[in-house]
Amino acid sequence: MARSVLVIGVLAGALIGYATFRILDQGARDERRQADAIVVLGAAQYDGRPSPVFAARIDHAVELYHEGLAPILIVTGGKAAGDRTTEAASARAYAIDRGVPDTAILAEERSRTTRESIAGIAHLMREQDLTTAVFVSDPSHMLRVLQMASDAGITGYGSATTTSPVERDPVARADAVVHELGALALYLLSGRSP
Repeated sequence: MARSVLVIGVLAGALIGYATFRILDQGARDERRQADAIVVLGAAQYDGRPSPVFAARIDHAVELYHEGLAPILIVTGGKAAGDRTTEAASARAYAIDRGVPDTAILAEERSRTTRESIAGIAHLMREQDLTTAVFVSDPSHMLRVLQMASDAGITGYGSATTTSPVERDPVARADAVVHELGALALYLLSGRSP
């Protein structure tokens, strides 16, 4: 019995270690390249003003847009109870203020989770005959985002922001990785995701 518990513990530890490595490895890769669209994943906004985490994501996506990597920027995110606007609407306004033409921006404004965002993005992309995208989010989020995008039929590449406040705070970064371990396990085992 003790040997079985030990073996299970070792296997679980190895699996968690491997998943942690994959999360960190994918987040550290910058796979920017020519694509049909640049997609920025939503995060909190405050009455139309992106949170510092969301602003870092949008800034990076706008930089990629101005580099000419894609002609379309897709912004995502719905609104929480009590919000007057959506994450996508605040991202659109923020990107326009930084030189992205309104006509180059598509918005997915209903999602509240990563899974919902990817489903909405896939729908928008199919409507526009787009198949490839560079995804922008925080580094710890990229592995799950790209797995979901692949599962939704999108050829995706990751280009995580390096300026997120989460990346400057070791405790917040560790917390984000732990969150992603749980979220990735939930998605792979059940198809659900926060």
